[in-house]
Amino acid sequence: MDRHLLRRLPARDGLACRPRRNCLKCPPEPHSGEATIKQYLVGAVLGLVLTAIPFGLVAARTLRPIQMFVVISAAAIAQVVIHLRYFLHLNLKPLSENKLIALCFAAVALLILVGGSLWIMFDVNYRTMQAGGVVRP
Repeated sequence: MDRHLLRRLPARDGLACRPRRNCLKCPPEPHSGEATIKQYLVGAVLGLVLTAIPFGLVAARTLRPIQMFVVISAAAIAQVVIHLRYFLHLNLKPLSENKLIALCFAAVALLILVGGSLWIMFDVNYRTMQAGGVVRP
């Protein structure tokens, strides 16, 4: 390695120690904007709850189909927001260029997934109705 690069590297004991209040060699504690394990756990639990609600409604068949569609759609939108907030760390603060690009990518990916799924389902429905309800190879 180049000797100039070696001078810029932190001391070995600074990398290995845990954050402490009165230790000058140790890195500082995470800032409020950095991710913690608690944030990931909250996001995972909310994601599981928002997944379990539609599954429970479909299994129990307690609502009419249009009501079920509305609840599933609302849970899906809420789940996207939860994932963007807790896992991609996007919030409503002024957006930087990188966050805006990530948000646009998420929107395009969501549109492709939903649009492609609907296209496939309507196409399969159309083809099975032409064949009299019998799927032929």
